[in-house]
Amino acid sequence: MIQKTLGRMCFVVFLVSLLASCSSAYQIAGKSDINSLDGKKLYLKTLSEGGWMPVDSASVEHGLFAMEGVSDSTMMVSIYMEDESIMPLILENGIIQVSINAGNMRAWGTPLNNALYDFFDHRNDIEEQLNNLDHREAQMVLNGADFDEVHTKMLKEEEELNRKMNDYVLSFIKDNYNNVLGPSVFMMMCSSMPYPVMTDQIEDVLRSAPAIFKQHPLVQEFISKAKENMKLIEEQQLLRQNIAEKERAGINAANQ
Repeated sequence: MIQKTLGRMCFVVFLVSLLASCSSAYQIAGKSDINSLDGKKLYLKTLSEGGWMPVDSASVEHGLFAMEGVSDSTMMVSIYMEDESIMPLILENGIIQVSINAGNMRAWGTPLNNALYDFFDHRNDIEEQLNNLDHREAQMVLNGADFDEVHTKMLKEEEELNRKMNDYVLSFIKDNYNNVLGPSVFMMMCSSMPYPVMTDQIEDVLRSAPAIFKQHPLVQEFISKAKENMKLIEEQQLLRQNIAEKERAGINAANQ
């Protein structure tokens, strides 16, 4: 009787541990219509300690690929083919559907991936409106509208769209301070800069950010480098001012 009871208890413990391990697992079900990917190996890589480190991999066979495993934490990763980054996704628990097509790349099926690609859709829509401004301006002028009036109108629309884009990106980061999306989109925003510096937009993000966001390794690294660069810029500006003042002083002395 005792042995049967112990046996049932062991089975329950095993079942609970099995369910727990399954609940923390990720599965990636991918498909592609790009023929050149067939037979190639795709890698999941995450940015760590200044480099892209492999997390998982799979070969593409007849347009399909699959990966599965257990991740200690939710993380932003990128799908790579050799050294080329193809697309980002969030490695999180659940079944992640991935589509790699010539005209569209997308990951969905889990909450954070759905949110990430909804963000991309909205951002791309604003970018498309910005890109269409020149075409609209030319078309309106060709249809007989006054150039100066049209140009002024397009400049106002461009300013409004840029403001809309800025507000949307900042709002998305702030709404996701406490998960991997916030730091990831913040770093995407910062990657468009030639080098790390502190801007009004970045100051706005950091002003109300919680500790968990500011302590993210990539965010910390960016802020540290940005502050170093700002100090160098200030020192260079001060040096140029001193040189200019000495030159003016020399000119004044020569004229006296």
